[in-house]
Amino acid sequence: MVLATALSALAVSPMSPAAARSGVEAPAAPEPVRDLDTIVVSGVVPGPGLWKVGRDGHVLWVLGTLSPLPKKMEWEARDVEQVIAQAQEVMLAPSVSIKADVGFFRGLALAPRLVGARKNPDGKRLRELVPAANYARWQVLKERYIGRDRGVESWRPMFAALKLYEEAVEDTGLRIDDSVSDRVEALAGEHGVTLSKPGVEVVIEDPKQAITEFKQGRIDDLACFDRTLDRLETDLAFMRDRANAWAVGDVEGLRALPYTDQFEACRDAARNIQALRSRAGDLPSQVHAQWLGEAERALSNNAVTLALLPMRELLSSDGLAAELRARGYSVQAPGEYEEEAPAMAGDYGEASPAAAD
Repeated sequence: MVLATALSALAVSPMSPAAARSGVEAPAAPEPVRDLDTIVVSGVVPGPGLWKVGRDGHVLWVLGTLSPLPKKMEWEARDVEQVIAQAQEVMLAPSVSIKADVGFFRGLALAPRLVGARKNPDGKRLRELVPAANYARWQVLKERYIGRDRGVESWRPMFAALKLYEEAVEDTGLRIDDSVSDRVEALAGEHGVTLSKPGVEVVIEDPKQAITEFKQGRIDDLACFDRTLDRLETDLAFMRDRANAWAVGDVEGLRALPYTDQFEACRDAARNIQALRSRAGDLPSQVHAQWLGEAERALSNNAVTLALLPMRELLSSDGLAAELRARGYSVQAPGEYEEEAPAMAGDYGEASPAAAD
């Protein structure tokens, strides 16, 4: 459902506190890494160290996630598996999901309504909706990363921008996927650890009407379009640097790199789509509150918990890690806490820089 694409942009990544009993093995802090310039890491990599959130002898280990990441890297999840093996719960990153309460045959009847839902109302094309200067920038980037696809010219600016972003990332030696989350989920299953998926589920009880409103309604998405162009023109090298820094565990490198993010503008556009807002309310606030509640529950009930959170929530001064600290939890970045035991045996091997595709 196209509405789900818009909603997926609203998943706020709050940070989760969890519990760890005293004496639990702490993951080893990663070594500082060399400047990899504009090349992209490949091979086996350790990823970043874990943040430690705790209070009253309970600990939540938090892995900061990032997207995009190097296309040819293989994440060695040794330290994360070490924690999962001792944990009572693994919390995936928070999300927003859509459920349309329809039967199978009614769902098939609705399918034709979804065809073209990304398109602009009244058959308008991008050149009619975006400022001329931005359309000229779009043409240059589209030719470079998408090619001659004419269909995208009829899409709403937000969806055209997301398509352009995905194609550019792919061409830069990076990838947008959930491989880290998938690996963590698999490890939780292997060790028989409870898996929780904090987030908000939106039930669309009138999908036919919702789709009609979505297709006919206007989306205030020009800022999303503009900032996506900005990011692709100025931030691709930094995007590689951030991906490399995550892969080899250079947290200070991640802190130092500038971060241009078009997704806040895209989230604003999505959250204000009337077809969604009238049915779901203020989703970012709901996700934020729901995650914090789940995190504090985990911290209270578990001795050890592992959680996933987007890296921005750990590094920014107003992120969820900062909010947990304000609530009285101890929050320590990799290298700030004292190792309580050696890391599990085994070597990461060599991460090697490889030319971007």
